[in-house]
Amino acid sequence: MSYLDNLILNLPEVKGPEQKKLSFNEKLKWTLICLVAFFLLGLIPLYGLGENALAQFEFLSIILGASFGSIISLGIGPLVTGSIVLQLLNGSGLVKFDLSTPEGKRRYQGIQKIMSLFFIIFEAGIYVFMGGLSPSLMLDPSQFRIMQFILVGQLIVGGILIMFMDEIISKWGFGSGISLFIAAGVSSEIVIRAFSPLTTNGTWAFGTSQPAVGKVWVFIQSLASQNPMGAVLALSAILATILIFFLAVYLQAMKVEIPLSFGRIRGHGIRWPLHFMYTSNIPVILISALLANVQLAARLFEKWGHPLLGTYSGSSPVSGFVLWITPNNLIQAIITGNITAMIIVYSVVYMGFMVVGAIIFSWFWVQTSGMDAGAQAKNILNSGLQIPGFRRDQRVLEAILERYIMPLTVMGGLAVGLLAASADLIGALTHGTGILLAVMIIYRLYEDIAKHHMMDMHPALAKMMGGMS
Repeated sequence: MSYLDNLILNLPEVKGPEQKKLSFNEKLKWTLICLVAFFLLGLIPLYGLGENALAQFEFLSIILGASFGSIISLGIGPLVTGSIVLQLLNGSGLVKFDLSTPEGKRRYQGIQKIMSLFFIIFEAGIYVFMGGLSPSLMLDPSQFRIMQFILVGQLIVGGILIMFMDEIISKWGFGSGISLFIAAGVSSEIVIRAFSPLTTNGTWAFGTSQPAVGKVWVFIQSLASQNPMGAVLALSAILATILIFFLAVYLQAMKVEIPLSFGRIRGHGIRWPLHFMYTSNIPVILISALLANVQLAARLFEKWGHPLLGTYSGSSPVSGFVLWITPNNLIQAIITGNITAMIIVYSVVYMGFMVVGAIIFSWFWVQTSGMDAGAQAKNILNSGLQIPGFRRDQRVLEAILERYIMPLTVMGGLAVGLLAASADLIGALTHGTGILLAVMIIYRLYEDIAKHHMMDMHPALAKMMGGMS
């Protein structure tokens, strides 16, 4: 046995259930336990933290499922990075895993865990030593250095806890922890921004001149104080979120179904679904993460005295490249009468970055992750399936699938980029990427529960789920 295999066998892991199928209630219990633990960890501040330069990057925290300044400041970032790097290496052929065998799957999962641990340590060091999460500058140099290592240690502990909670949900709960943590973070953000009666200072908004965080309360306050401008602005944010939500659900449900039959069993077949958003939310995650990292780099360069990518005034960019990749609230500018030609130009350029970037990443992901026509044709044939009326030949099947997959790749990338950019520009309650992520994750989770656990549910819940499908 090689050293790598020996290391993989000795990695700590969450033991899976002995029974083949867990009940709905059992899965629900472990999913809720991990979600509650995730929110509680987000409330634990880092000991010894001074400056939290990452607090202003709220969007980055949403797509990372993180709470900057808490013990889970890393969020799911290391897990996603390790997974994407390994999937790209496997899909491109640089590293090959035989995922059809138990040994190949175990090695793949083991290396993925090793890479996740590496990125947990690496990103913890980057966050602290690059100044994103820094100890108090009042400490003397020796204490400052020690406190930096203490912060790194806390981030590593938080990252490992997230990794094991993801494993618990994957084996004992619904879906994956990575997806659920993102959906939980985005959902809580939407609920807070819609219904929170508190001000940004954490005090009650009632009886004060300060507006509440929740747009519903802002709408009520504005009507009560005869402030039509405030009421219209709050209502526009709520309606924009609802519109993007329903558009995302509609596009998520669109798909092309290719009829397939079992070659040796006549009269029996299935339909192979190709979703309109063929690469799901991956393209918009990648382009959004890229733009967010550019903004983070611009902040660090400006802090070091070299504003190569632009400058900021508070949390808003005022010059340079970052000004062109930061969305403006077009609806608010129109309602308040502050719309200018440059705001429109900035918005068009931002939408162009999102749409073109999503299309490029969509194509790139299909080519490197085994979702291209050739790989799909091979999977179909290996499953003993074929398209009725066509001979069982991989080249024929690949040519037919190519008619669908490449157009879906481009159109799906364009649609998801356009939808995310539109949500940002019309002032939804949270970032467009976050809304898309939450909708797609919850929709897939709903499909999985409805498919596998309908009989296990409480009759009222099963009836409701059945009525929605």
